[in-house]
Amino acid sequence: MQTQIDPALKQNDEVAEADAILRSCVHCGFCTATCPTYQLLGSELDGPRGRIYLIKDLLEGKETTDKTRLHLDRCLTCRACETTCPSGVRYGRLVEIGRKLVEEKTERPLGERMLRTALLEVLPDTKRFNLALKAGRLVRPLLPANLKKKLPPQKTAAPRPATQHARRMLTLEGCVQALTAPNTNAAAARVLDRLGISLISAPRAGCCGAVNQHLSDLDTAKQRMRNNIDAWWPDVEDGVEAIVLTASACGLMVKEYGEVLKNDPVYAGKALHISNMARDLSEVLRDEDLSEFKHVGKGVKAAYHSSCTLQHGQQLGGTVESILARCDYELTPVPDSHLCCGAAGTYTILQPELSRQLLHNKLGALEGGGPDVIATANVGCQLHLESEARFPVKHWIELLDFK
Repeated sequence: MQTQIDPALKQNDEVAEADAILRSCVHCGFCTATCPTYQLLGSELDGPRGRIYLIKDLLEGKETTDKTRLHLDRCLTCRACETTCPSGVRYGRLVEIGRKLVEEKTERPLGERMLRTALLEVLPDTKRFNLALKAGRLVRPLLPANLKKKLPPQKTAAPRPATQHARRMLTLEGCVQALTAPNTNAAAARVLDRLGISLISAPRAGCCGAVNQHLSDLDTAKQRMRNNIDAWWPDVEDGVEAIVLTASACGLMVKEYGEVLKNDPVYAGKALHISNMARDLSEVLRDEDLSEFKHVGKGVKAAYHSSCTLQHGQQLGGTVESILARCDYELTPVPDSHLCCGAAGTYTILQPELSRQLLHNKLGALEGGGPDVIATANVGCQLHLESEARFPVKHWIELLDFK
């Protein structure tokens, strides 16, 4: 793709990066075939190729309007287009830059600004989010039906093992997952304990930064990343084997710390080291002897939803499915398994109608095979699916956790 961006603008690192990404696109259109919003809306501007042209126009100095912002907002950033693209276009990074520039050039309506501010103030902050959850559960009977569905029920976690092994791995408790699906990390700790690995946490680590990053609050996102690096660093120096992420969205974000902080004079080296140590839980289990779990799934049918952040972002499609098959689960067929469920971080709140359509399509695909359980790899997907699913929805590691 040819671009005509003012050379003076390309002195800005992000503009120069966006220009390079634009030039790698040959506008073949393969991406439209796997784009969830293009399939729903049928509009070129609601597919990757159209959004790429909008960002190109933006960088070339053409008028930026609310319509530009709307089409970029509708993007799930699922990155299915990246998996499909024969040219390796880094669309996810391009749309991130485009959104930031659009935020600078347009003004959102007051209601949108207030909602986005509330999300940024509450979701990544565990204490505030916990208060919001408690308040929501308290008034649950008074809430409209659509909000009741979004409010996750209170859950508890079984105890974590106290065993100390020579092999140690760090994990991130996270912000949303710690309060809405606390058994995920507990189950991971118990499964890894059976494999001779101790899973430990750094108390001062918090949100991975993804919520702020996706809502164009980049300065706060970077500060959250620095905080986690500082929290993890003593254990890194003490020889932990890896940083294991059980929420695939957090895993993708941590794997990108090195890229996001590459120009930070203090944290660039540490951030790259942290990213190199980051492993999705499935990457760890993939390489371990799972003979102890060989028949744990015998007689159980499982429908697996591969989260976008795992299969497209981390390019680990098929990894969890292989683990579940090794543990004797019968995987039911899931048509269009590459498509997003509509969770996509805050998308359920900011784009509720599109999110709901995608959810119904995904549940139809998952439930069509008559599973006993639905499994996924990301807390956002888990909460979104269980809001309307007819079958239990769990993190896949819970399927390996047995007494």
